[in-house]
Amino acid sequence: MEFMKFDADKCSLCGICVEKCPFGALTIEGAGIVVSESCRMCGLCVRNCPEKAIQFEQKAKAFNKDDWKNFLIYVEQERGEIHPVTYELVGEARKMAGKVGYEVNCVIVGGKGTKENAEKLLPYGVDHVYVYEDPGFEGFRADCYADAVADCIAANKPSSVLIGATALGRSLAPRLSTRFHTGLTADCTALSVDEETGNVVWERPAFGGNLYAQILCSETRPQMGTCRPGAFKKPEKVMDNKPEIIMEPIHTPENEIRTKVIDFIKACKDNDIPLQDAEVIVSGGRGMKNGENFKVLKELADVLGGTVGCSRAAVDSGWMPQSKQVGQTGTTVTPKIYFACAISGAVQHVAGMSGSGTIVAINKDDTAPIFEVADYGIVGDVFEIVPALVKELKARQQG
Repeated sequence: MEFMKFDADKCSLCGICVEKCPFGALTIEGAGIVVSESCRMCGLCVRNCPEKAIQFEQKAKAFNKDDWKNFLIYVEQERGEIHPVTYELVGEARKMAGKVGYEVNCVIVGGKGTKENAEKLLPYGVDHVYVYEDPGFEGFRADCYADAVADCIAANKPSSVLIGATALGRSLAPRLSTRFHTGLTADCTALSVDEETGNVVWERPAFGGNLYAQILCSETRPQMGTCRPGAFKKPEKVMDNKPEIIMEPIHTPENEIRTKVIDFIKACKDNDIPLQDAEVIVSGGRGMKNGENFKVLKELADVLGGTVGCSRAAVDSGWMPQSKQVGQTGTTVTPKIYFACAISGAVQHVAGMSGSGTIVAINKDDTAPIFEVADYGIVGDVFEIVPALVKELKARQQG
């Protein structure tokens, strides 16, 4: 764990660190600075000390695991809406919490409308939602968001913290794990919990998706991990719990926030649906032969109101961007309908789409492994079958 070290030879007792501390954790007593237990290790004193007399140092710190209970889920907001991965994490946490008798709590940070979003979580079986709302928190700002979530962790001592493995989640999680000197398992696709110890078993693909690793963080708390969007199902609503929203004070002054959100730029082209949001995905693999041929699949996706995906082979060949890759090393998806076109069905790809509602496989090789997981299989040339499907679907829509 971190602790504060003051260099008495450098310290002039100017009191700037005491003034800057948002938690009131520092006081001048005699010829030195005293740090109370309310210190959250936010680092403002270190950054503002004109004499560079304060440092963070590390030392092993004994702690009682029994003091660290419950699950805490970071609620990500995306342009004013709760990211779907939040609900997925709530569902998985509920399953584990039922085995060890823990609560499922959430922390949400943001600007105007954050409390209203917090209320949307209440029907899904959460116990408490800690809300940090401030106009200055409009848009994700890594430093102040990390301050708020770290404050929540320090005050409530959760056994495990779950964060979505999104671009924002991947920015926030390492900041938090560093502050608490705990392990962080990234890109998890499965979770379980030991009923006796409360240790979470974090599962994630490793070595290019060729094997699954099970990772434990048994010696520190909180346990932390990021989980892939689409890896879990959204839970059903529950009616028998009595959740509570708790408004928390903001401790980070606006002038201490080092980042500013200037603008949002869409990664997807107009009318292009992100893989994790699509209800219909038409994916192609090595058998598509080149990138130009993916236009055939896009026609089918457009007719069905879906989007185009691909296997890793198509990305490695330079035919499609990595953002379109489905599988262990890409995006895990759960659409209503998934078309696997000219995809052999490697285990790494299947792991990322096996949760789809209906899987349709089209392949010339009748022994391709993809047919083992498909609900419907069509043996034939994708360049003949897909155009025929498009023609028939258009005719039915017009008729």
